[in-house]
Amino acid sequence: MPENQRPSSSEPLATEAELTTGEVTILGRIEASSNGALLVELESGHLGVYKPASLERPLWDFTAGLFRRERASYVLARQLGLDFIPPIVIRDDLPLGRGSLQSFIDANFDLHYFELYGEPDLRDRFIEIAAFDLVANNADRKAGHLLLDQGRHLWGIDNALCFHAEPKLRTVIWEFGGAPITQELLDAMTHAADNLNSEFTQLLSQRERRTLVHRLRVVASMRELIDLDVDERPYPWPLI
Repeated sequence: MPENQRPSSSEPLATEAELTTGEVTILGRIEASSNGALLVELESGHLGVYKPASLERPLWDFTAGLFRRERASYVLARQLGLDFIPPIVIRDDLPLGRGSLQSFIDANFDLHYFELYGEPDLRDRFIEIAAFDLVANNADRKAGHLLLDQGRHLWGIDNALCFHAEPKLRTVIWEFGGAPITQELLDAMTHAADNLNSEFTQLLSQRERRTLVHRLRVVASMRELIDLDVDERPYPWPLI
């Protein structure tokens, strides 16, 4: 599907249960995606984004099976009480084989982080996402990966390049450096470090799980976002 062609979506979002079962019809390829993401229609009538493993572009630093990291990001966000990642499941019975299936976010795709970070009502949500990215070791938080829907709910998509065991953080969200992380989120990080969701054993390697727990404890002890000088900030490329 061309970048300038905006798909329509019924509301609300497809639930995890709707994504888990039912027929899926491929509508077209999302051209902006580098890993063969497909726009699909679910049996319920909702739209979804299907990322089959068979269309993944090999990366030198991440193992194949990025769909598992998409699901892991969703599982971690839910465990931390954050709802900025749309429902994502893994399915083996889709037209192009195993992959992730995510609820489609209907948003104004012309808006991105650099146009949104100054909005006062979004400040707390950006701080939450920045804290999540520290914990998840997000290597690819581009400006265009942050979407604002019609209800002004801020979403974060394309979270596949997370959870590497080596430091990989690359993000555009640096304007909130030094901002305090809420006590509720800090408590959730501490709890997750001691009680990591058992599904992670199917999604991440043992080393990746171990470093995830380490980062949860480190960020919980920091209590605020890291603050780096402009020339020291690791940004993704392209930025948007």
